[in-house]
Amino acid sequence: MPMKSASRGRVLGRATLNVVLLLVAAVATHAQEGVPASPPSPSALPVIGSSHLPRDLSPWSMFLTADIVVQAVIVGLAFASVVTWTVWFAKSIELYLARQKLTRGLAAIGAERSLADAFARVGNKGLLAAFIREALLELRLSSDITDKMGIKERVASRLARLEVAAGRDMNRGTGLLATIGATAPFVGLFGTVWGIMNSFVGISKAQTTNLAIVAPGIAEALLATAVGLFAAIPAVIIYNQFARSIGAYRIVSGDASAEVLRLVSRDLDRGERHLPMPRAAE
Repeated sequence: MPMKSASRGRVLGRATLNVVLLLVAAVATHAQEGVPASPPSPSALPVIGSSHLPRDLSPWSMFLTADIVVQAVIVGLAFASVVTWTVWFAKSIELYLARQKLTRGLAAIGAERSLADAFARVGNKGLLAAFIREALLELRLSSDITDKMGIKERVASRLARLEVAAGRDMNRGTGLLATIGATAPFVGLFGTVWGIMNSFVGISKAQTTNLAIVAPGIAEALLATAVGLFAAIPAVIIYNQFARSIGAYRIVSGDASAEVLRLVSRDLDRGERHLPMPRAAE
């Protein structure tokens, strides 16, 4: 019995909604044509719950039938989404390899006694090798100066600038993610507003408020907003992830700079101010 009552209630609700649509269509016709309203036949209106709409409302079909401006917005947002995932893939690999190499190099020079030994250990590639080259260059240029504190300050200045440049290079490309995350929803909203405007123009030309005619245009317009959110949400998440990862990378690079500065201090205390520059750095 409860199941029969629920089924009967759904039938009554559907019939009531059809009657409301009949009345709305009659009032709209009266307002547009200025003639006394006459209830249209039920066959002229779509049956609520029917699966046979006059148009295919799949996303691809809505894209193909949308206005050219809406299509351009969707294509642009799709391209922005591809750029987001490309930057994520490339930058993730770059950041992982750079951090791993810097961490291994930092562990390798932790037991070395001098800059020359550290350079021989880490080789000539990577940020840590660049730190050591800059320190050796400053030691060679300051070989005739007796002020140790001045030499340390100049080495520290060189390492700080190199550290900032490394962080800036690693941060390259993430600004594009921030731009996509901030602007994609508004671009999608522009496509939606444009599509809704065209839908209202189509309603005015068709002289009808039939739901089967109104719904496809509104759905095509809302598709632009959906694509905009699809492009913006991953971009914001990936940007925040990179901000944390790059911050961790800068901490490791700061540790490497401090370790090189300690090696410089040891060499100066030993009186080794005439260290030769590595051949690869000349």
